[in-house]
Amino acid sequence: MLGYIGGLFGPVQSLTGIYQTVHRANAALTEVFAILDEPEHFADDPHALELRDVRGAVAFDRVSFHYEGATRPLIGDLTFAVEPGETIAIVGPSGSGKTTLMALLMRFYDPVAGVVRIDGHDLRRFKQTSVRRHIGVVLQDPLLFNDTVHNNIVYGKPTATAEEVEAAARAAHAHDFVMRLPRGYETPVGERGALLSVGERQRVTIARAIVKDPRIVILDEATASLDAESEGLVQDALERLLAGRTTFVIAHRLATVVNADRILVLKDGHIAEVGPHRALVRQGGYYAELVRRQTRGLIENEGEPLAA
Repeated sequence: MLGYIGGLFGPVQSLTGIYQTVHRANAALTEVFAILDEPEHFADDPHALELRDVRGAVAFDRVSFHYEGATRPLIGDLTFAVEPGETIAIVGPSGSGKTTLMALLMRFYDPVAGVVRIDGHDLRRFKQTSVRRHIGVVLQDPLLFNDTVHNNIVYGKPTATAEEVEAAARAAHAHDFVMRLPRGYETPVGERGALLSVGERQRVTIARAIVKDPRIVILDEATASLDAESEGLVQDALERLLAGRTTFVIAHRLATVVNADRILVLKDGHIAEVGPHRALVRQGGYYAELVRRQTRGLIENEGEPLAA
């Protein structure tokens, strides 16, 4: 009898464990399907077109936007135009609408009023996927998947050949460190790229943007979390990526925007100042004050006037 009881106890205990596992999985699936069933913010028009042959001209025409439930507009009656190949830096305090402006360009949202145009065409006429196909994004926090280096790069262009991937990696200063990895381009990078340094992860994401060959590039604090040595390599890789492309640079560190063709200073969802770095510094306005705060008087102490 004791032997039979002992033999029965193990299977019963296993069944209890299986029941607990199934119960937990059912709760998790409920959450997963709730997310998957959530309706999109907005859908494409039934007659939406494919956006093709983009030159890179971008225009915001009297654009206003606020999030659902907000008491005031985040962006109000904002108008500016960008020529193909021009580099525009967007600076301003937190909450001024910098990232939201780029979200409107990528059609994560539609304006409450006004129109966002690429090459003179209202973005709402086109499929969202086709709009984003022509836009490359490099974020402050490099987004890598738990996959190989090769697959993380071709995510930007699934049809890319091995030669295109290597060429993009070389342009991004990533090829040398990739070849030092145990399996080269077939080396897994870990969850969110945990097996690589921050600078290496950033160069892989730049290679992804290069292989995509977009006409419009958005840099959102792309070098903010890098050390000086890594930042130098990444900046050089970015210069190769941005050559001839329409570029938007979002930055709090003003050293990264001084070479922009124009700087847009946003405050409370409006353009407070606009112009190249030197001109804005000479104006002595809000941008000049930001420069003084970040340099902490070092420029003046070295005997160089701010307007130089």
